[in-house]
Amino acid sequence: MRTTRVLAACGAALMMIGGGASLAVAGSGPEAELAYHGAASLAAGRVDVRFTPRNDGASAVPDTSVRLAWSEPLADRQTLPDGCAPSGDRAVLCRVGALAGKGVGKPVSLRVQLREAPSEVLLEIGTVADGGQGSGSGVSDPQRVLVLDTGDEYYF
Repeated sequence: MRTTRVLAACGAALMMIGGGASLAVAGSGPEAELAYHGAASLAAGRVDVRFTPRNDGASAVPDTSVRLAWSEPLADRQTLPDGCAPSGDRAVLCRVGALAGKGVGKPVSLRVQLREAPSEVLLEIGTVADGGQGSGSGVSDPQRVLVLDTGDEYYF
């Protein structure tokens, strides 16, 4: 089922969530197909995430940010890479920038500390596109990754 959510931190942003979410770009014609491929690991409440954004569609995307949300609250203090900022108590937004049609973006790596040390955490990865202004196209279900506290990498 396709759903839309309002992301307060980006003001009325339409989130495009999922590994292959379609994002209609201004004008008619081919669409962008945004996807994120990477890995996440959890050890003692610390989550390491690395991924590479891809646009498998024919249309370029002028500006894109990814939202990473965890099922557990984040610790109050985080050291995040440039281009990333906290969004509420369970999410981080990272700027991906423009993606050419059939293009690959710069890899993103970050580490977050959870408030507690759970045995597992659910990570949801989605796109906030068009500088926070929705395109009106449909949204697919979130791309979800269950990460166990084993220190092992879980790929998505």
